[in-house]
Parts: sequence; structure tokens; C-alpha cells
Amino acid sequence: MTLLHTLTHPGVSLEGTIFERQAVRAIILRGRDILLLYTRRYDDYSFPGGGLDAGEDPIDGLRRELQEETGAANVAVESYVGYLDEHRPPLKSGYDVLFMRSHFYLCRVDGELGATSPEAYEVANGMVPRWIDIDAAIEHNERILGTKPAHMGLSIARETWMLRYALDMLAAGAAVGGQ
Repeated sequence: MTLLHTLTHPGVSLEGTIFERQAVRAIILRGRDILLLYTRRYDDYSFPGGGLDAGEDPIDGLRRELQEETGAANVAVESYVGYLDEHRPPLKSGYDVLFMRSHFYLCRVDGELGATSPEAYEVANGMVPRWIDIDAAIEHNERILGTKPAHMGLSIARETWMLRYALDMLAAGAAVGGQ
């Protein structure tokens, strides 16, 4: 396993009671297009994936998340890319820090996406899967980062960093994605 990057959000101490969360996320390229989730509430793009259930196999969790969020079929997990660590404000009371480790995998899916089965908060936030040019996604997220409203979460920093990393992968010849 390779540590790609560590993010510590402003004002977060690394001391105290830590809540740990493991997540899996997919990098799915089709030429220069990348499959991302657009969130209307925040007007940003993020990688499909999410938290693992207790005892869940990471590959099974990734396939589950991809089906739920994007409707992707025939998910092929090509390779493990690495992980990104975050120290964030806690989501649960009784904790001082949320430590989240996001594992990224290079995947391939069918080009056509099927029906999604999003969670209630994903529906409320207006999350929809979109194929988008990777440069356009980076430019969009960077613009949003510059004008980030107070109600917006902190995930966009992780997502934008990984989009740049994925662009470097693409430049280095990563040629997997939708069929």
C-alpha cells in the first residue's frame, strides 16, 4: 500500500479521541473523460465510492458503491493506486478527530450506466454520475475551492488533489476506463 498524500483540515488537532473510517474510491478513465459524481448542492465533482461497512471486503465495497452511486455494470478492478489520509473535524459526538483513509483503485466499467440506488442524503444533495473531461473537472473544482461557501464540506480538497493525481496517471499512460 502506498500513501499518496495526507490532508489535515484547518483547525483540526491530531490529539484526542479519534474516530476512524475506511473508504474506497474508484478512478475510472475513458480516454480523457473520467466518471465522477456531480453534487448540485456544492457544485463540485467527486470520485464515486464511500465508506466500508464493518468487515466488508474493500473490492466488494467498491463494487457496491459504484453500483449504488453510478449504476455501473461489469466493474473490473484493474489495480490498487494507493491511499490518501485525512484528519477532519469529527462527525460524531464524543470524538475530537475523524481520521479517514481513502483507498483508490483504477477500475473499468461498461460505458453505459444503469439505474442508481442512492442514499437519502445523496438524493437531497443532488448527486448524479457524469462522464466529464478530466481537465474540465479539475478547473471546475479549483474554481469552487476558491469561492467555497461556508456550508460546503471539506471533501473537495481531497477530490481535487486526487483529480490532479489521476491526470498525472493519465499522462503516464493509464489507459483503462469505460468500454
